[in-house]
Amino acid sequence: MASTRDIRRRIKSIRNTAQITKAMQMVASSRMKRAQEMALQGRPYSEMINRILATGHGENLSLDTHPLMMRRTTTRKCVLLISTDKGLCGGLNTNLLKLVLDYPRETPFITVGKKGKQFLTRTGRKILADFPTSDPIRFQEAKGVAKYLIDAFTDGEMDSVDILYTNFVNTIRQEPIKLPLLPLGCKLQVSTGDLRDVHSGEQSSGKADTVEPLFEPDQATVLSELLPHAVTYQIWHCLLEARASEHSARMVAMKNATDNAKQIIKDLTLEYNKIRQSAITTEILEISTAAAAMQ
Repeated sequence: MASTRDIRRRIKSIRNTAQITKAMQMVASSRMKRAQEMALQGRPYSEMINRILATGHGENLSLDTHPLMMRRTTTRKCVLLISTDKGLCGGLNTNLLKLVLDYPRETPFITVGKKGKQFLTRTGRKILADFPTSDPIRFQEAKGVAKYLIDAFTDGEMDSVDILYTNFVNTIRQEPIKLPLLPLGCKLQVSTGDLRDVHSGEQSSGKADTVEPLFEPDQATVLSELLPHAVTYQIWHCLLEARASEHSARMVAMKNATDNAKQIIKDLTLEYNKIRQSAITTEILEISTAAAAMQ
């Protein structure tokens, strides 16, 4: 049985740990609110871009001939992996990195986040590039990632690109997602004229337009600006979703850790009181026995 000194020492140590997890919970909570707002506010714009691209598949348009839209017969796939820089966010990274195992070992990766890079290094997979990000994420950072992928895709170094990231559903639920990025036509989820939002999974309120659009000044000029922007924004929005998921998962994990620490302190305090009460009772019995023997 542990001594009262050992129990007091454990209670003090766990109480210090609880103070740390509580502080981390508060920090994650403050960052979570802003990250969630940015992710949710970006969804309508992402859906609008998908609708514009889906509308472009008309009989008189040459949208499919644009380099970023062309499907290729070869299968050299590359994956953009978006993970977190830090841990202590529950099973967020573990669930995401399980999707990596679905790809052949020779598949090259581009990483955003230290946890994903460390996992790929441990498993002996090829990393083409690694991009750091700040908090909050800046659009300029997504442009750097997008430029690298667009240049590699148009130069023929890769034939398709997938994104692996964690999609924000709500504060206690985050889902790992595999989303096709390039060629751009692969990511459009169009069925019988209806559009489905690729992040929320909910049915769009609008219909895909059946009237072919008019381009001003001309189709080539518009697509040369629109399609690279669509790729950049898709990457940026995935980064926002992943960051909102990270802060939400960390806040929940730290709250659970704090609650568990409080419960352990409560149990140890009860054990401490029992041992102390038993020691006092023993001393009283010894004093009573000694007094009775002296009479």
